[in-house]
Amino acid sequence: MQAKTLAIHAGYEKDAQNTMAVPIYQSTAYEFRDTAHAADLFALKELGNIYTRLMNPTTDVFEKRFAILEGGVAAIGTASGMAAIFYTIANVAEAGDNIIIAKQVYGGTTTLTGHTLKRFGIETRYFDVRNPSEIEALIDDKSKIILFESITNPSIDVADFDAIVSIANKHHILTCVDNTVATPILFSPFEYGVDVTVHSTSKYTTGQGLALGGIIVERENLVDKIKDNPRYKHFNTPDESYHGLVYSDLPLPLFTLRVRLALLRDLGGAPSPFNSWLHIQGLETLPLRMRQHSDSALSIATFLEKHPKVKKVNYPGLHTSAQYPLVKKYFKNEMASGLLSFEVENKEMAQKIADATDIFSVVVNIGDSKSIITHPASTTHQQLSAKELEEAGVPGGLIRLSVGLEDTQDLLDDLAKALG
Repeated sequence: MQAKTLAIHAGYEKDAQNTMAVPIYQSTAYEFRDTAHAADLFALKELGNIYTRLMNPTTDVFEKRFAILEGGVAAIGTASGMAAIFYTIANVAEAGDNIIIAKQVYGGTTTLTGHTLKRFGIETRYFDVRNPSEIEALIDDKSKIILFESITNPSIDVADFDAIVSIANKHHILTCVDNTVATPILFSPFEYGVDVTVHSTSKYTTGQGLALGGIIVERENLVDKIKDNPRYKHFNTPDESYHGLVYSDLPLPLFTLRVRLALLRDLGGAPSPFNSWLHIQGLETLPLRMRQHSDSALSIATFLEKHPKVKKVNYPGLHTSAQYPLVKKYFKNEMASGLLSFEVENKEMAQKIADATDIFSVVVNIGDSKSIITHPASTTHQQLSAKELEEAGVPGGLIRLSVGLEDTQDLLDDLAKALG
């Protein structure tokens, strides 16, 4: 089946009430048939609902549907996109290990990996996503994962997936792509050998800025890369906190299972059933929305590219963009999503332009049906030093746009007025 059909039907088997819409199972806990049934569930001898911190029937539909859309074998929902990123790293790395991260990532990912994780004893090493050859020199026997974004936020670069995955596979290291901006509709990371994907489902998935959420998806046969791999001993040795379970011996998707049984169990960043239900509603229209977001963004990027006050436009869907060959190679129908950025003379001018828009709202979010304008250097990336801002592709004059679903001409008129 195609994406538009899967987005509406995948992962849902009607319950006894035969409801067309997925029900909201707003329950903390579930009754067991008897004590033996409860014991079997806790021992993984039988699969089923135990407690909503670990699983929930509404969230289960969302996880299955998203995994199928992404082309993965299993997924696990989290309370936010940042929780998904943290759990992915915590699932493979511990004190004394290092992770390899692209410099051009969301500001929250930069602060998590560059500051918070230091207190856990995990070192972060950075590479330029425009130059994947830098990765090789960063790898040692303590390197556990390579993390990057399919479309970077807010520098709007497209990764060369073949180059990065080739290096990772040579050294038997897991790769993780944050596919939030592209979504499963525009790009399928697993088709290019990526091991794990993460998303902030608070963005395009929900589509209206209604709910926080995140998700982790793993590819099929990931066990082949992890089993007996000395980098991932904790997947290959008994987990004493779970009856001596050896994850790589299970006939189940092991990466997301360990997140569920260890990290959600202990840290508790699970999604609410209601938010999972909102994400399901968003998935139903995601294929239609991503086309409109992409079409409008391309029209706006074309307009900005010709404006005398604009120094540079970052949108890989433009045929004039240095990133366009990568879009043509990897992205479906050459659509490049609704996120773009452009550069004006300085910080003061950028802030003045943002303040002068009427339809675009000054908000630090993306992927909404409403169009958004952001000055990253003073908001999402404010905590970065001048050097870090430059390395992340966030100069003071940079403006980020999340192009919504309003009429394209109205958006063009709004920007023309603000630019003066």
